[in-house]
Amino acid sequence: MNDIEETTEDESTAEAPKVSELSELEKAQKMAREYLEGWQRAKADYSNLKKESAKREDETVKFATAALIIELIPIYDHLKLALQHMPAEDKSHSWVKGVEMIRGEFKAFLERLGIEEIETVGKEFNPEVHMAVAKEKKDGQAEHMVFEEVSPGYTFHGKTLQPAKVKVAE
Repeated sequence: MNDIEETTEDESTAEAPKVSELSELEKAQKMAREYLEGWQRAKADYSNLKKESAKREDETVKFATAALIIELIPIYDHLKLALQHMPAEDKSHSWVKGVEMIRGEFKAFLERLGIEEIETVGKEFNPEVHMAVAKEKKDGQAEHMVFEEVSPGYTFHGKTLQPAKVKVAE
């Protein structure tokens, strides 16, 4: 009986390290999973931070560009206005054609920057892009339709930079 008791003691002591080894292995695996999940979260956070930083940088550049454009738009408007009021007899001069080319290049430059002129005449009044400076009865015009542009308006990447000043039919 003594041999049986010894065998049982030997088996129980042999099993004891195995159980503790398994629990240690499970603890290590659990820690490894936690570390991996933490690393994955940190990697995702870093990726999001990079995207957010790039977006903020783009917005800053757009804001700086908008500030410059706001200063350039009146120059472009005056150039267009001067060409509109050019006497008919002067329109055939080569220097007038040169000024028209400059206006065209200026317009293309603004378009490359994301500036677009707001369409007005013949369009329905839209308070998001138009500013009504007068409302008049106009024969042949439907109500709420723009019949004259007083001052052009512009959008910058789809957002209203300067509303167009217009006259609207009653």
